[in-house]
Amino acid sequence: MTDEKRYGSNQVGRERLETEVPAKRSLRASRHERKKKEETGQSEESRKWVQIRILPIWLRIILVLLLLAGAAILGAMIGYGYLGDGQPSEVLKKETWTHIFDIMNGKES
Repeated sequence: MTDEKRYGSNQVGRERLETEVPAKRSLRASRHERKKKEETGQSEESRKWVQIRILPIWLRIILVLLLLAGAAILGAMIGYGYLGDGQPSEVLKKETWTHIFDIMNGKES
């Protein structure tokens, strides 16, 4: 049954329907929180949320950058060594990269 059939074109009934349910839920939640505080004996001031980080943010950033660099090197080794016909350890040599950049810039064919 739709809202219009239930309440007709009565706007007040429609507004009541929309606002009743969330109000009841918020009352239940606040009652539950008050009951929980009474059981534990804690007041609102003494109970604060403290987040303890295992790894600081600066360490997380460094770890992400290291993992990205490792993934790039590993991907280049797989691509050059196994998909291409080179040795995977040649990816780490400077001569290989200068040769690749020369081909990209059109200096060599």
